[in-house]
Amino acid sequence: MKPSLIVHGGAWNIPDDLVEACRAGCERALEVGMALLARGADALVAVEEAICVLEDDPVFDAGRGAHLNRVGEIELDAIIMNGTTLDAGAVAAVTGVRNPIRLARRLLDTGPEMMVVGAGARRFADEQRMPICDPSELVVPRERAAWERWRDHPDAALSDFATPSTAGDTVGAVAIDARGHMAAGTSTGGTLCKRPGRVGDSPLIGCGCYADDEVGAASCTGLGEAVMRVVLAKTAVDRLRGGEAPDSVAGYATALLRRRGRGTGGLILLDRTGTAAVAHTTTRMAYAYVGADGAVVAGPSRMA
Repeated sequence: MKPSLIVHGGAWNIPDDLVEACRAGCERALEVGMALLARGADALVAVEEAICVLEDDPVFDAGRGAHLNRVGEIELDAIIMNGTTLDAGAVAAVTGVRNPIRLARRLLDTGPEMMVVGAGARRFADEQRMPICDPSELVVPRERAAWERWRDHPDAALSDFATPSTAGDTVGAVAIDARGHMAAGTSTGGTLCKRPGRVGDSPLIGCGCYADDEVGAASCTGLGEAVMRVVLAKTAVDRLRGGEAPDSVAGYATALLRRRGRGTGGLILLDRTGTAAVAHTTTRMAYAYVGADGAVVAGPSRMA
């Protein structure tokens, strides 16, 4: 099996002055993940390490650079899923963890739980002796300014998120390794000025991501409540089961997100052969993958 990896850095109205930074961030994550796959690493390792690159890049809403909630704090969500066993590890509303995807991976490896949240997630990090940072280290000036603008009108900030004009730059990755095993992961800081404790789609199995060795894997981004309404990742992966082409499936899924989910967003997708697809209903989406000809295909791209 030829290994394959696709990563994303969110679907939103990425402004011109951030296009190159978003593309470069996705290309760096792709390079790290593909190098691991080329050396024989499994899909879970490639997904975890690629997402760590994106979490460490302050241009994205994950890890350092994440959105602040209504009280000016960063609460992070992440999930990683094993397509061989259908097991997952997920954390939600966790604070002080620089790379929540690593904490999610630790939960996947240790089980039997598949999700821990809030204080429980932080306690799990302590038990696993994972590095804890001062939450202020994850705050960047751009997000502090955005919070100051919207903190007195948090509902307006959330309403604006439902349009392509507001950031929704969750990150994610999907991989298939040389043994044909698949994995998917997603990480986010959630929506700007969200209610403390609010959890969106990203850490929910079947919503933020899904992986099944039998058919394919997906990672999603966008307005969490809309993604949850249509269980977007599982919906897309299940449609692959009938033999539909990845491009067609991705288009169907994002159209459903708009029509029945009542929101905007996007997804990345790999089928069982490693064929990649990207679709979004926002004006731009950041992503990167290696095409069939061996060349890197990367966005942001503008919606047709």
